[in-house]
This record gives sequence, structure tokens and C-alpha cells, in this order.
Amino acid sequence: MTVLTGREGFEARFDVSRETMERLDLYAELIARWNPRINLISRKTELELWDRHMTDSAQLWHLRPETAGIWADFGSGAGFPGLVLAVLCAGEGGSTQFHLVESDSRKCAFLSTVARECGVPVSIHNARIEAVAPLKAEVISARALAPLPQLLEFAEKHLDPEGICLFPKGETVHKEIEDALRLWQFDCRTHPSLTDSRAAILEIGAIRRA
Repeated sequence: MTVLTGREGFEARFDVSRETMERLDLYAELIARWNPRINLISRKTELELWDRHMTDSAQLWHLRPETAGIWADFGSGAGFPGLVLAVLCAGEGGSTQFHLVESDSRKCAFLSTVARECGVPVSIHNARIEAVAPLKAEVISARALAPLPQLLEFAEKHLDPEGICLFPKGETVHKEIEDALRLWQFDCRTHPSLTDSRAAILEIGAIRRA
């Protein structure tokens, strides 16, 4: 059986609407246009955009609570995963409010441009995570931002008591969990990654200091 990859693989795997794919195509075009100027993604992964970034981001969507009202994405950068998820939400007519937190003003300008041109409502915070007022988010995501103990420090301030964190992690995922358990107590479920057999998505809740 042939396994589809790239844009075709994304469309087959997530079964999104034509309008959503058009938004994501525009998003991809904007990345190609801006990347030489502000280094949104590594040049090495430009040709793997749909697998390495779009699919890796979109796989978090099916793990969300259906009632998520506020979703905070930390260190949004080029919008992975937060802006991809906001596009999927808009395509389904969802009401989740997305807050993208990014300290780099150039990347915030990019995020604003994509959101505007794709017609996707998001709130963009050009600030360090520590400086943002508590967001009381039902979901927090962060990709390739910091080790798990630091992410839990961020989450403690911004996560609703009943909320969850969704953190994609690479092959060191089990070591990061061990390190975090020295400082924190939390509930944790591990979900396999669609893009890397060595990676996983951590679903974390009930965070408290050890």
C-alpha cells in the first residue's frame, strides 16, 4: 500500500474541507515568502513543510477537549502548532479562542499577516510568556520550545485547573518526564506521534509542585 506524504498525505489523513486546504496553501506560500528574511523554519525542512510542520501540528487537534474555550500556544514562532490548529478550528466553525504567545516581534508580524490573509481570528501576544497575564486556558500547547520542567512552570500560571497541556516531544520524551517528576506532580498520558516513531505527544493535567 502506498503511503501518501506531503500535501496529499495531509489532506488524506485529516480529511479537511477545501476551504481549509486553501487557507493552509496560502499559509505555506507565506512561509516560503517570509522565510528568507526572518528564518521561520530551517531551510532543510522547507521541502518537508507538510510532514515536518503541518502534520506534526495538526495531529494535536483530535486530542483536544471538545469544550475548549481558550487555547494558549507558547513560543508560536512560525505558528506551529497554534496557528495550524486555529485554521482547523475555523474550518470546522469552532469557537475556541486561540492565544499565540511569541516574544520575537518579526515572527509576530508574520503570524498577524497569516491570520489576516487566511481570515483566522487569533490573539497574538508579542511578549515573553512570563509577562503575559494569566490566560486560564483549557488547552496549552508548545512545540520545540523548552524542556518539560520549564514548560510546566509556564503552564502553572496559565492553565485552567481542569485544563490540559499538549506537548509534542522527541526521542528524549521519557527522560524529560523523569526530570519533570523531580519538581512536579502531574497526570500524564502519552500518545504516539504520526510523524516520528521515536516521538510522542504528552497530554498533561492536574499540575502541582512536588
